[in-house]
Amino acid sequence: AARDFALAGRRTRDDTMKITGFELGKLRIPLKMPFKTAIRTVDHMEDVVIVLETDTGHKGFGSAPATAVITGETHGSIIEAIRTIILPAIKNEDIQNLNHVVDLIQGSLYKNFSAKAAVEIAVYDLFAQSLGAPLYKILGGGEPVLSTDLTISIDYIDKMVQDAVDAADRGFEALKIKVGKDMRVDIERVKAIYAAVSDRALIRLDANQGWTPKQTVTALRELENSGVEIEFIEQPVRGNDVAGMKYVTERVTTSVMADESSFGPREVIDLIQMRGADIINIKLMKTGGISNAIKIADIAALYDVECMMGCMLETAIGVSAAAHVAVAKANSITRVDLDAPSLATVNPVVGGVAFDGAEISISDAPGLGIEAISELSMLNFDKAAAS
Repeated sequence: AARDFALAGRRTRDDTMKITGFELGKLRIPLKMPFKTAIRTVDHMEDVVIVLETDTGHKGFGSAPATAVITGETHGSIIEAIRTIILPAIKNEDIQNLNHVVDLIQGSLYKNFSAKAAVEIAVYDLFAQSLGAPLYKILGGGEPVLSTDLTISIDYIDKMVQDAVDAADRGFEALKIKVGKDMRVDIERVKAIYAAVSDRALIRLDANQGWTPKQTVTALRELENSGVEIEFIEQPVRGNDVAGMKYVTERVTTSVMADESSFGPREVIDLIQMRGADIINIKLMKTGGISNAIKIADIAALYDVECMMGCMLETAIGVSAAAHVAVAKANSITRVDLDAPSLATVNPVVGGVAFDGAEISISDAPGLGIEAISELSMLNFDKAAAS
C-alpha cells in the first residue's frame, strides 16, 4: 500500500497539486502523569489539527498546541488565524511552488507562530508527497533514526529521583530535569538525581525562565563545585532578558541553551553574535514552521553553534515534522528533545514516525507518512470560531 501511494505521488513536471480546502479538528490526549514546569502544570495535551485538501486527493496534516505562556496563542486564536487569514491566502495555490506558498503563509499575519507552523507542516507534507519521498529526504536526507531525552517534571525530590531512575531503566540516556521554582530546593533536586542516575544518563536542566541571572550563576557554580556535571541549562532567565543570558553564559562553565530568547532567525543571529548562549533550541511552534527552522539550523552551522530540536507539549503530528527536520539538519541539530509523544497515554497518529521509548524512527512513506489519526474530533466553523 505504501509503494502504491508513493507511485501515486510521483507527478510529472506538467502536473500540479493545488490547495482546494481544509478541515480542522482537535486532539485531546491524557498524559501518563501531570507535566509540571516552573510556569504551568497540565494533565493532557491538546492540539488543533489541520487537514489540508488538494485537487489530486492528497491530504497534508499539520497541528499546533496552545501555549499561551510562550507564544501567546490559544486554541481559539490558532483556529481563527488558520481559517480566516492563512488558508484564504494560499487557497488554489500549487503546492509545488513551495517557496511562494511559504512566503504567503509567513506574510499573511503578524506573529501567530504556531498557527503558521501548523499550516506549513501540512504544506511540506504535501510537497514531499508530490515528489513521492519522505520529507527528511526532500530536506536533504540523513539517517532516519534519532534518540530523544525524556523530561522529568518538577515534583518532590523523592518522586523526581524515582522518575529519573525509571526513565534510565527504560533506556533513556539523557534526562531533562525541570527546575526554576525554589533555587535552593532545585539544587538539592539536581544533586539527588545526579547521584542516582549519572552513571547511566546525561543530566540536562530546564529552568523555564524561573531564575534571575544571579540566581542562575549561583546555582550552577554550586553544582559545578560539588562535582555535578550538567550537559546544559535551558533558558534559566526570562526570554526577553538577553543581557541576562549573556551574563550567565560569561560566568559559568555549564553550556547555556536559549529557548524563549530565540524564536526566529534574526533573534538567533543577534543572540549568537552577542555570545548570549552556547546552544539554540529550535521548536517549530516558535519559528512559525519548517522554513524558519531550516534557516536557524543553517545560521547556527555557519557560526559553529549547535542546536537542539525541541517541541511543545504536543501530539505526534507536529513532533513528526520536527523529527524529519532534525534528521535532515543533523550537522547542526546535535541534540533531540522530542519526548512529548512518550508522555501521552496513547499515540493517535498511525504511520510515519514511530516513537518507541528513547528511539524515534522515520519510515520511507511519502511526506510525513501519516495514514490516519484516531481520537480526532472535527470542528465545524461556527464551533471553531467560538472555541
